[in-house]
Amino acid sequence: MAEASAASSEVARLMDNLGYKAKVASAQMARASSAIKNRALLDLAGLLRQNVAALQAANQHDLDRAAAAALAAPLLDRLKLGAKDIETVALGCEQLAAMPDLIGSISGMKQQPSGICVGQMRVPIGVFGMIYESRPNVTIEAAALAIKSGNACILRGGSEAIESNKALAALVQQALTQAGLPADAVQLVPTTDRAAVGQLIAMPQYVDVIIPRGGKGLIERISREARVPVIKHLDGNCHVYVDDPCDIAMAVKVADNAKTQKYSPCNALESLLVARGVAADFLPGIGAIYAAKGVEMRCDDEARAILAAVPGANIQTATEQDWYEEYLAPIISIKVVAGVDAAIAHINQYSSHHTDAILTRDHMHAQQFLREVDSASVMVNASTRFADGFEFGLGAEIGISTDKFHARGPVGIEGLTSLKYVVLGQGEVRA
Repeated sequence: MAEASAASSEVARLMDNLGYKAKVASAQMARASSAIKNRALLDLAGLLRQNVAALQAANQHDLDRAAAAALAAPLLDRLKLGAKDIETVALGCEQLAAMPDLIGSISGMKQQPSGICVGQMRVPIGVFGMIYESRPNVTIEAAALAIKSGNACILRGGSEAIESNKALAALVQQALTQAGLPADAVQLVPTTDRAAVGQLIAMPQYVDVIIPRGGKGLIERISREARVPVIKHLDGNCHVYVDDPCDIAMAVKVADNAKTQKYSPCNALESLLVARGVAADFLPGIGAIYAAKGVEMRCDDEARAILAAVPGANIQTATEQDWYEEYLAPIISIKVVAGVDAAIAHINQYSSHHTDAILTRDHMHAQQFLREVDSASVMVNASTRFADGFEFGLGAEIGISTDKFHARGPVGIEGLTSLKYVVLGQGEVRA
């Protein structure tokens, strides 16, 4: 008992120290010039490319340990840090450096009858805490966005990625130092002790917002226990609705990409809805592709009847729970619906409000879908896999928020800022 208490006290001291240093660094980051922040981002991109072999060696330690611990296949896939992944985050740093600096910009300035001018200035949030699982690339995405937005951050990655994250965080701090910025602007929690998470989400004196990125259990715990605001999404039950009328060949191509390009991301297709009028033409084509790629299809009665003729298809009967499910695996639910109204109703009932798409030739149906589907990203004739900060031109993302307040969808620079009112006067006094 005494040992546990001592360990808990040590974690508390560690987190308090990280929080204090982040708060101090955040003041320096808030006043850093655009040129200095951009230099840090460009330096970081260069360091990532120079250290691919070392980063992959660190990542291999994590992969070996995770495989020995029988980590679930989707999480093991997310843990991999390949050369392509490193290049993508390096490009993200460069993309961010090329973007305008929002910090200090003033908008909506209007003169009031009293003579004063009132507007709003965009400012950094201050310090954000990031809690995430598996994906080591998140370390760079979070760090790069912190730098560009003039914030400081405390990163707590999953224990399974500790070696990868340490190697990446060291490069971030090197880039910060080279640019003349405080290394403490980006700090990685060095312990895998779970008590550190409890401390991080309960330090309102240091941390302004918490951003969890991981499984539903993690995010529910953070939302329940946090003493600071949380930007979150619980899961990614993403839909594609194949409309009547549509381009069948295009619909097959998009539905294939949305599901099979990669199974583990939160923007992968999980539930496929098909208009009754095109089901007989569309389903055999996509069914053959899914069968060839080993995708299990959990279907309603109409879809199952059509797909039964597809050679080698793994067809199961969908349960009610399947319409809610985020599989993160080669499994998909498929349902035939009457048309666009039924598709929208189904999505708004079962979706996690992450990303949903319509594939259609009907402009009015497309506009109705965009207006009425209540999700963070809504798409027309495009794969759900594009729901990503890099693909949206944000440079990187801190996560994809399904909240409706402050930030929604991929959270980039703007989502890590706030607005304060500024008033310009010439000696006016209130009557």
